[in-house]
Amino acid sequence: MWSFSKIESENLKAITDLESKLDITLIAFSDDGVQYADLNEDAAKEVKDLEKKLGLSLVALKA
Repeated sequence: MWSFSKIESENLKAITDLESKLDITLIAFSDDGVQYADLNEDAAKEVKDLEKKLGLSLVALKA
C-alpha cells in the first residue's frame, strides 16, 4: 500500500530544486511492506512499452 510521503522542508526543497532543473514534476510516495519485482532487461522493456501504449505509469511488484 502506498501513501503520499510526508516530506521535511529540506527534502522538499531538494525535490523542487531537481524538478526545476529538469523541468519535470516528481511525485513522492511511501510504501508499506511492498516488495518490488526484480525484472530483467527484456521484462522491463515490455513494461515500459506498455506504459507508453497505455499512457500510464506502472510499478512492478512481487506476486
